[in-house]
Amino acid sequence: MRKLKNNELDRLSVDSFKLAKKTPVIIILDNIRSLNNIGSVFRTSDAFLIEKIYLCGITAKPPHKDIHKTALGSTDTVDWEYADNTMTVIEKLKLENVKICSIEQAENATMLNNFSPEEHTTYALVFGNEVKGVSQDIVSKSDYVIEIPQYGTKHSLNISVSCGVVLWDVFSKLSFLK
Repeated sequence: MRKLKNNELDRLSVDSFKLAKKTPVIIILDNIRSLNNIGSVFRTSDAFLIEKIYLCGITAKPPHKDIHKTALGSTDTVDWEYADNTMTVIEKLKLENVKICSIEQAENATMLNNFSPEEHTTYALVFGNEVKGVSQDIVSKSDYVIEIPQYGTKHSLNISVSCGVVLWDVFSKLSFLK
């Protein structure tokens, strides 16, 4: 096997990315503190053609050198919007028939491996603060609470890692629906 060179990867241009059919997934970042985590979410969202990212509350917004360091230009490809209040975004998306999915550990949560996204449905995945997680009022308003199964001692993943795990899982399940 030979490693591929960057010019062999058949990457989309920024313009082609903007025109490409998007995965029917929206990311909502609920009060994320780390700029590196924010940048990483942008980069992962670019990889899976995510529709949009909402940056809410204390979540920083581009342009910022620490976001750029991990985003590697994906703040120019993935659509994003800032909102002071996460609940306002949730209520707006619910009116648009978007299914709200908090990624959290909660009573009666659906394990990620058991989550089956439906065809012709857009999902908003809410990722919460590094310490406090997704706020309870958002969890209570969610259509689903999805938990990533974990078997070690910590039962805690970095938000950017959680985002990667969940996006890959949902993307792969939706890809099979096509």
